[in-house]
Amino acid sequence: MPSQRLFAIASLVYAATLWGLVWYPYRLLHEAGVGGIASGFFSYAIPLLLIGWLHGRDLLRARGQWQWLVALGLAAGWTNLAYVLAVLDGEVVRVLLLFYLSPLWTVLFSHFLLHEKLNRAGWAVMTLAAGGALAMLWQPGEWPLPANRAEWLALSAGVAFAASNVISRHLDGVSQGAKAVTVWGGVVVLALIGLLLKPAELDFIGEVETHTWLLLIAVAVAIGSMTYAVQYGLARVPANQAIVIFLFELVVGAVAAYFLSAERMALQEWIGAAMIITASLFSGHMEDDQKGKHHV
Repeated sequence: MPSQRLFAIASLVYAATLWGLVWYPYRLLHEAGVGGIASGFFSYAIPLLLIGWLHGRDLLRARGQWQWLVALGLAAGWTNLAYVLAVLDGEVVRVLLLFYLSPLWTVLFSHFLLHEKLNRAGWAVMTLAAGGALAMLWQPGEWPLPANRAEWLALSAGVAFAASNVISRHLDGVSQGAKAVTVWGGVVVLALIGLLLKPAELDFIGEVETHTWLLLIAVAVAIGSMTYAVQYGLARVPANQAIVIFLFELVVGAVAAYFLSAERMALQEWIGAAMIITASLFSGHMEDDQKGKHHV
């Protein structure tokens, strides 16, 4: 039905828009005393506790593939937690661009884990993505590597996202609800480990005001709704079109960063951005059966 397809497209636009904006409330929470690990934990634990039980049967049906579900949870968990930590300290657009190097890693993981043959499109994606990274990170006399912790986190989030995308394709028979719960659970587990290592991040519990808790709950509701919006849209929109829609996140992130944090990109970064975006667009045409991909 045309109306159903239109709603699916709207769902993906909604998710991409929120992902391009979610960095800002996370920064507000950080300024209010809620660390990145703590805010990541609560914003994923809340939807897990409130909604996760609805998909208990789906998880039980998929228990025969628990090893791959654990791998999905860890990979997707690090994707989302590292993304949160990266946008707190880094320049938003550079973080997003480093994250969107994921087509490069997806090609490599698909080649080695799924034994997919690297075709011309795959080589083009790798060349464009790697070239875009070199253009963006190049500094005279220095290696073109991420410049700080936030950029390394963003890069690692993109690698983990690519791994979770490939694992998700391997788990093709597992329901979308089971995968969503697995992702939420992965973030919660990794955040718990982080809180054990940095227990001081929980000191805010008895100190912050009510409006901070309300903001944290609002972020959690947004995270939960984005997960369902992505899953609904990907089931009804062709992968090529979904990838293009997801790139709207970069536009939203760049505009939001311009007005909310006064961040600016130099010409060198714009060139790198164009190459990385082109690689992401091209990656949608690598395989006819490629699944749409995004952090959830």
